[in-house]
Amino acid sequence: MRSLTVVQLLPALGSGGVERSTLEISAALVRAGHRAIVVSAGGRLLPALRETGAEHVTLAVGKKSLGVLRHIPRLRRLFAERDVDIVHARSRLPAWMGWRALAGMPPAQRPHFVTTVHGLNSPGRYSAIMTRGERVICVSGTVRDYVLRHYPKTDPSLLRVVPRGIDPVQFPRRPHPDPEARATVAAQHPVLAGGGPLLLLPGRGTRLKGHTDGLRLLAGLRAQGTMARLWLPGSREPGREAYLDELEAEARRLGIADAVMFSAPTAQIAQAYAASDLVLQLSRKPEAFGRTVVEALAVGRPVLGWAHGGVGELLGELQPPGAVPPFDEEALVRTARALLDAPPLPPSGIPYTLQAMERATLAVYEELER
Repeated sequence: MRSLTVVQLLPALGSGGVERSTLEISAALVRAGHRAIVVSAGGRLLPALRETGAEHVTLAVGKKSLGVLRHIPRLRRLFAERDVDIVHARSRLPAWMGWRALAGMPPAQRPHFVTTVHGLNSPGRYSAIMTRGERVICVSGTVRDYVLRHYPKTDPSLLRVVPRGIDPVQFPRRPHPDPEARATVAAQHPVLAGGGPLLLLPGRGTRLKGHTDGLRLLAGLRAQGTMARLWLPGSREPGREAYLDELEAEARRLGIADAVMFSAPTAQIAQAYAASDLVLQLSRKPEAFGRTVVEALAVGRPVLGWAHGGVGELLGELQPPGAVPPFDEEALVRTARALLDAPPLPPSGIPYTLQAMERATLAVYEELER
């Protein structure tokens, strides 16, 4: 296979699954002897991208204003001057920009166009651009089904399911319980010290992550005599103070304020999983994949989640007892007690690895170059 030049398009290099996947594939391309170029407005992950050996071109191709159109000729020049083989769009507006740039190139010089549908975007003409790739990567079976349901003209033979993956080295199996991890977390957050099970709900400070469901679950468990505690790393974020005030008021109303820890995101999430007895994934909106499920199960912790979207798909495959009909609070408490009383054996192996995701993505590129 000859060396390829692959351009990935996305709005910026902030934080999130799209950005993480961009860096991971950039690193995989460079390791395989290919050339990786990323076009974005830049951001805090730019140094990490450069560490992979990838190149970065600063263009705000995701800025929602008419001025963004001036970047189309610049993209077209970039594709021609760098002799690009693959243009891989990971977000809607950058995809439109790439699409228009490619349309103005002679067919013989035109790179192949690949898209990845990372989320369950609202259907419509604007989102439809993500189905126009010569290959359309879907990050889960849930996403594939969503694309075919809302865009029935899409050719199913062009869709490739490439699930997100984790690095098993970063999420090694830990004993359960893990007194050392629990003691470390308790030292950092004294409210989490003491007996009783520890529930963990990681997620940024937004209602979509289901923090209130987690609080009500904790109240329900404690009312039944299970004196659990709840840690919500990521719920405390700059600019989200009003939402945090609502959560703290709800915790006081439920009488559980002394058993809840709202914190900033933790850089030691694997240790947080190890310290916990039950990991919650209660997103109110169906997610495209649900990386938390895979990470927690890899560490060896049971997961409790609403059975919809990618989370429901993963739980159905890897740990069915943890899947609960969406928004059934009584079933949530009942299932939580069952998982705490008799934790299911974790899967013997997690198929959703970073290495598998990288291999499958590069295989999509190579398909188009045969």
